[in-house]
Amino acid sequence: MATRDAVVEALKQITDPASGKDIVEAGVVRALTVEGGQVRFVMEIDPKMAERMETVRLLAEERLGQLPGVEKVAVMLTAHADKAPPDLKPAAKPKPAGPQAVPGVKHIIAIASGKGGVGKSTVAANLAVALAAQGRKVGLLDADIYGPSQPRMMGVSKRPASPDGKTIIPLQAHGVTMMSIGLMMKDGQAVVWRGPMLMGALQQMMLQVAWGELDVLLIDLPPGTGDVQLTLSQKFAVDGAIIVSTPQDVALLDARKGIDMFRQLKTPILGMIENMSTHICSNCGHEEHVFGHGGVKAEAEALGVPLLAEIPLHLDIRLAADGGTPIVAAQPDSAQAAAFARVAQNMIARGLV
Repeated sequence: MATRDAVVEALKQITDPASGKDIVEAGVVRALTVEGGQVRFVMEIDPKMAERMETVRLLAEERLGQLPGVEKVAVMLTAHADKAPPDLKPAAKPKPAGPQAVPGVKHIIAIASGKGGVGKSTVAANLAVALAAQGRKVGLLDADIYGPSQPRMMGVSKRPASPDGKTIIPLQAHGVTMMSIGLMMKDGQAVVWRGPMLMGALQQMMLQVAWGELDVLLIDLPPGTGDVQLTLSQKFAVDGAIIVSTPQDVALLDARKGIDMFRQLKTPILGMIENMSTHICSNCGHEEHVFGHGGVKAEAEALGVPLLAEIPLHLDIRLAADGGTPIVAAQPDSAQAAAFARVAQNMIARGLV
């Protein structure tokens, strides 16, 4: 469902023609309420600006109607009141709280990468299914806000329900409880949000989704070192991060930055995975290291963290992901599925799950 922070941030993108400030800072927005999927507020204006502010009112309704979880927007214009209290002025800042747990979730593990295109989401989906296949209660949160791919990879397209307008009911696929911002958006709709809206969306999906009792919640993070990673590590009790990279030097350069970020945030690095490690020709059996080989292993040794797996570059992994059934579920007896199963077994043996 829509959050107050997300609504306020969207309103801040609209300019008050009278002052040149955004309509929140200008004190135009009053009596804002966000309940379930309904947003209501009053715009207090100078009567002389009524015609121009009607255009602003319509724009506000349009912008808010595009936010995920917003079902109805009601905006009224009223005459300016000099002494009306600005209800959107920031209150005194509360004392910062430490990282919090997610109710019912025993462990939170981030699946991260320094750059995009290294197969992080494919690894996250298959690892989630592999852990579930070994009897663990697993959740998968697609926190890649700008490029959510888990709905496609997990074969889920149904919109999550919200019986009370506050709690979000996650979906089930291949034995995994999963949630993604992609399930809340229209097909092909871009997410055009700034930092505060991203942070609000992540906190909403962590705390308002009815995850139930889970042994582990895997977080498929966006690539890089941005707001989502910072919010996750600072706001929630994350047990550790698994770094995914291809063996090529360019990918490893960015992976090192991601590792450094997690270490600055005091989040343990649980290990590294070398994806697209090698390719074996399906016709002649020739093995070829398209992106180089061994770079992630050397990096893991230098950092003193485990190398959890070397996942091959294989057509079946891609076809399974595009088809909505991860390779671990589609071909559980294949060598490709076995690579992910070994990672799951390693995590269980180390008590991480």
